[in-house]
Amino acid sequence: MKKQNENGRISEDRLSRANKRKKNNTIASILVMTGCLLVLVLVTYVAGILYSWIDSKFQDNANDLAAAAEAGGQTESAAEAARTYTQEEVDALIAEAKQQAEDEEENKILSGIRDGLTSGTTMVETLRPYYPNELVVVSNGTFNFVPIRDDLQKNDYALENLNILEDGEVQYMQDGQVVSHKGIDVSKHQGNIDWTKVAADGVEFAFIRVGLRGYGTEGKLVEDEYFEQNIKGALQAGIKVGVYFYSQAITDAELLEEANLVLEKIKPYNVELPIVYDVEKVSGGKGRANDLSVEDRTRLTALFCQTVQDAGYKPMIYHNMEMATLMLDLGQLEQYDKWFAYYNDDLYYPYAYKVWQYSEKGAVDGINEEVDLNIWFGDF
Repeated sequence: MKKQNENGRISEDRLSRANKRKKNNTIASILVMTGCLLVLVLVTYVAGILYSWIDSKFQDNANDLAAAAEAGGQTESAAEAARTYTQEEVDALIAEAKQQAEDEEENKILSGIRDGLTSGTTMVETLRPYYPNELVVVSNGTFNFVPIRDDLQKNDYALENLNILEDGEVQYMQDGQVVSHKGIDVSKHQGNIDWTKVAADGVEFAFIRVGLRGYGTEGKLVEDEYFEQNIKGALQAGIKVGVYFYSQAITDAELLEEANLVLEKIKPYNVELPIVYDVEKVSGGKGRANDLSVEDRTRLTALFCQTVQDAGYKPMIYHNMEMATLMLDLGQLEQYDKWFAYYNDDLYYPYAYKVWQYSEKGAVDGINEEVDLNIWFGDF
């Protein structure tokens, strides 16, 4: 029994050792496989990095080559374009360029003038846009280019604020509201006027002629035969009134005679608006005041205004483009309000004025003849 037991233990020991060897072989195999897998991963990773580096270097080289090619092309083009000019050649090139520019500008101006004239615009209106710093004025058939004065007050009226109605009436708008007042000026030439109808047609103010001085050598004073009738009718209709006198005075004495006549005639009436000195050149004839110098005409105008002001009334000067630019020194008349006559709707005149006579061929209900139309900017 003892020998058998020993033999049995021997067999068990052999079997145990065999199992251990088998287990060890399995573990070794797993370790080898794991190692191989890690090596494969490492190789793949290194290969990826190497590929990226090679690709980057290749791209950098390609960009360098492209930049070099472009730089080479530019250098070549610049070299081809480069030239050396003598002073005479430079002067000739400048002269040619100037001449070309002048020819182009001349053609542009001529084309603009042609287009303006063929569209029915007068020559003076056609020329004005080409001289923004000057006033283009026609006097005695001559075109005058008068520099715009910096020392004179300017108006701030904007063309886009004009509202022209179908019947030709002009309004001035601000923020969608009419801020101007509708007015007329009348004399005996309008005949009998129905002032109630005039007021119903929206007329808010009227300048009524007191009289005039004759154009001839004698220069007699003439009272307007419709003055009393007109001023009474306008006031009764609730229309504010001012008055004007058409002057032909050539001396201080004549001027004071005119002013005193006006002051005497308006005494009985409530004249709220200005007393106006109508200073303008007689057209189509030889007016006795046409040949006054600028200095004399300006002095007489200022004397009338000062006389009216001393009497407690508000003076105003009626004038047109020719008078403003060529026949008066407005710098000496800045303190007085202006009434400006101009029959285009372009607001071309730059200087300050309160009343604009924009038409001499207006139509107003209650007046059978053509009548001058005016607007008063802002408040009375």
